[in-house]
Amino acid sequence: QVQLVESGGGLVQAGGSLRLSCAASGSIVSISSMGWYRQAPGKQRESVARITSGGSTFYADSVKGRFTISRDNAKNTVYLQMNSLKPEDTAVYSCKVLVSGYYYWGQGTQVTVSS
Repeated sequence: QVQLVESGGGLVQAGGSLRLSCAASGSIVSISSMGWYRQAPGKQRESVARITSGGSTFYADSVKGRFTISRDNAKNTVYLQMNSLKPEDTAVYSCKVLVSGYYYWGQGTQVTVSS
């Protein structure tokens, strides 16, 4: 089993920044893909950013140039640096990791951006 603990969410004004963290623990040999998703009220969950084991990154068009995903393999942790936040970034952000062929989700952390 793998457990994911997220942190870093909160309330911020438009234009501000937040850094999300997601630490994985448990039966982990290696983590393949790591990513962040978000779900706003009344909307479907969407992929925000993803990073492969080799360090390749992928971003949703809506966050390109503002968000940066990174990972620390020694700590089994993935980060999401969010800059120039907009009210439309308000959502519950969840991390998702691929370990030994299985996907695991974090519990989610609320990000609220006020105008």
